[in-house]
Amino acid sequence: MTAAFKIDFVSDVSCPWCAIGLASLEQALERLKGEVRAELHFQPFELNPAMPRGGQDINEYMTQKYQRTPEQQVAARDAIRERGAEVGFEFRKEGRDRIYNTFDAHRLLHWAGTLGAARQLALKKGLLKAYLTDGRSPADAPVLIGAAAQAGLDPARAAEILEGDEYAAEVRERQKFFQALGIHAVPAIIINDRHLIQGGQPPEVFEQALRQLASQSEAGRT
Repeated sequence: MTAAFKIDFVSDVSCPWCAIGLASLEQALERLKGEVRAELHFQPFELNPAMPRGGQDINEYMTQKYQRTPEQQVAARDAIRERGAEVGFEFRKEGRDRIYNTFDAHRLLHWAGTLGAARQLALKKGLLKAYLTDGRSPADAPVLIGAAAQAGLDPARAAEILEGDEYAAEVRERQKFFQALGIHAVPAIIINDRHLIQGGQPPEVFEQALRQLASQSEAGRT
């Protein structure tokens, strides 16, 4: 019997480890096809809610926030790129130039979620690629609208949302909700509202956790 799971994936589109975590989770779910069925819901988390729309130079940001030297930043970027390659996510070779405000991206993701999990997943992956692979700004309306269109969403409706403040209150409410649960770093993966896996884990970690939960679910039915 197939075990069904609800998975809340709390993350930010500017977070490279979130891209790795999502790719890893998808690999695990593919390995468990037939044993596990999961519906993903992407929940908002802003790494830099006060970041201006124009963003900040990534080296300056890393130095200020993490006290990383330029050499440490290069090493971290190379390590992330290698981890991404292992799970099939391509990071831009030059790395990120700037870090941006992602609130509008989260508003569009919330909208996509009202239209179905598949649409939201497609938009999430498109936004991660736009920023982390293609080096485009997730604060730029044309980038967001283009990602929405590629995800099968109505670009005119996406533009309308971005021109106003639709879904702003909902995004802030969801952020506060997960922060109140103790989520202060991402990715944070919550399974069936009870089980937490943090970080961009390898596929094997997700596979083992989901298989164990599926086994427990089956045992509870017997």
